[in-house]
Amino acid sequence: MNDDKQHGWNFWYFVAALFGILLFQHFFVQSQVVEPVAYSEFLDQVRAGKVAEVTVTENRVRGTLRSTAEGTPKEIIATRVDPELETELAKHGVVVRGQVESTFLRDLLGWIVPMLLFLGIWLFVFRRFASSGGFGTGSGLMSIGKSKAKIYVEKDTKVTFEDVAGVDEAKEELQELIAFLKDPGTYGRLGARAAKGVLLVGPPGTGKTLLARAVAGEAGVVFLSISGSEFVEMFVGVGAARVRDLFEQARKNAPCIIFIDELDALGAARGLGVPGGGQDEKAQTLNQLLAELDGFDPSEGVVLLAATNRPEILDPALLRAGRFDRQILVDRPDRNGRVDILKVHVRRIELGHDVSLEEIAALTAGFTGADLANLVNEAAVVATRRNAVSVEMPDFVAAIERIVAGLEKRNRLLNPHERAIIAHHEMGHALVALSLPGADKVQKVSIIPRGIGALGYTIQRPIEDRFLMTRPELEAKMAILLGGRAAETLVFDEVSTGASDDLTKATDIARNMVVRYGMGEALGQMTYDTDPAPFLPGPEGQARYWQQRIYSEATAREIDLAVRALVEDAFARAREILGRNRALLDHCAEELLRKETLTGAELTALTAGQLKTQAVDAAHKGRV
Repeated sequence: MNDDKQHGWNFWYFVAALFGILLFQHFFVQSQVVEPVAYSEFLDQVRAGKVAEVTVTENRVRGTLRSTAEGTPKEIIATRVDPELETELAKHGVVVRGQVESTFLRDLLGWIVPMLLFLGIWLFVFRRFASSGGFGTGSGLMSIGKSKAKIYVEKDTKVTFEDVAGVDEAKEELQELIAFLKDPGTYGRLGARAAKGVLLVGPPGTGKTLLARAVAGEAGVVFLSISGSEFVEMFVGVGAARVRDLFEQARKNAPCIIFIDELDALGAARGLGVPGGGQDEKAQTLNQLLAELDGFDPSEGVVLLAATNRPEILDPALLRAGRFDRQILVDRPDRNGRVDILKVHVRRIELGHDVSLEEIAALTAGFTGADLANLVNEAAVVATRRNAVSVEMPDFVAAIERIVAGLEKRNRLLNPHERAIIAHHEMGHALVALSLPGADKVQKVSIIPRGIGALGYTIQRPIEDRFLMTRPELEAKMAILLGGRAAETLVFDEVSTGASDDLTKATDIARNMVVRYGMGEALGQMTYDTDPAPFLPGPEGQARYWQQRIYSEATAREIDLAVRALVEDAFARAREILGRNRALLDHCAEELLRKETLTGAELTALTAGQLKTQAVDAAHKGRV
């Protein structure tokens, strides 16, 4: 930076010196060629016949002498005087002198100064424009090819493995990287080398970025963090230049960790999407990343970490051995993992004596680390809203309901008939769930509107983590979903729009049973979903990708019939359960209308010893 300033000052010194030399030459030549004289003397020279040629301007008169002695001026110049004034002055013997008007200052102010002012304004605007991220560069036009990686050192990271919980297997895998970065000589004593690249794979919110920062904090090395989307700009070649600059920074700061978040923005498989344009630029950036991965030696103390929640779209060349040697799954935590995560997040809040982290973990199956952090914050907000001195267990329950079902909307007024339909609908879900063995426990039933479109809700939370579901369990789940519609048809002999979401979920389960799980009896043990499912499926394992149909119209019809049969069977099962418990359904619905919300314990007390389930189960088994 100092050298650049020094070179800039030297340039301006040169310009000033050149300007001074030219100015001196101008005055010197003028003094040697032209002699300013009085106007009266100029007239005497004319009358004496010494002037050969005269040039007259508005203010001055310039004459060329016929002959002069060597070394004397060849021209004379005088300021013009009005002829009448000159005649009057000559009568009285007055010597008329004039002063040659210099136009240098006027020329300087009229031409050079505006040019310099324009040049200065242009340089100022250009530098401000470039430094503020012109053309969307974000870091200056002149540094467009520089990497945007944020550099952290150990004191900036402030994250260790104590701050990461629920991913013990992933932490064990990353211990090898820490050992290598701390002591590469001991680690490689048997000829082993560290992995060039480690890819953290997992759903959003599971702590992939936090794990990477914890590795840097544990190893005590420089941490270069950048997002995959920051490599590509509107200019061609910028992404590749930034990849080169990133690895050059890493080599200068070795040992260090390079962390690329959202790798799928940079490393998507080449050939996907529309060819040309930005796709070519992304491919060029990916090619440069592949070249850098091949070119650097892990023994230099540089380790590449990356994170993505869409590994299925990454380019195969990026995942081969020798580039990203190791893939570590950072999955949703199990029950014990959720307890550990909650212990980390409740450090900053005041807990009440009745709070049980184990019970909260049981109620939050499927929550990620980010979800649990949000849950703790929401519970603290609920407790603050009621001016409590600590966060109690009801605050956590309210926070779970807020996250799962949405915000309560008590100002949404419903007419009595609508409230009756909603009460019987929600109680239909609850009674079917209570009647079927192995169903998730009903936590709460309410007719208070929540969220965007929910006019009522029934919350079921699993009592344990489940990783497999059998056909009877899926059928029971469909029956519970259709329990609300069954209650409407049974009590009011009509259907409403309130069951639209239930029908969608039940149909998705039935279709997956037929085309993905081979549970369609008429279609055999075959799958008709040929495209690979996402590596990280969403709720209910649904694939969110367009799928090509490779079976005939006859098979498609059989699939539709099998799906319809499963849904109709689940609906008939729910209706049969509620028909046998019609009196209990009406009684519980009346209680729900009166209280608006029933907890699981209150619902159990209302139905104790009154549910009729044996005949229903036997009838269902005979029908299947």
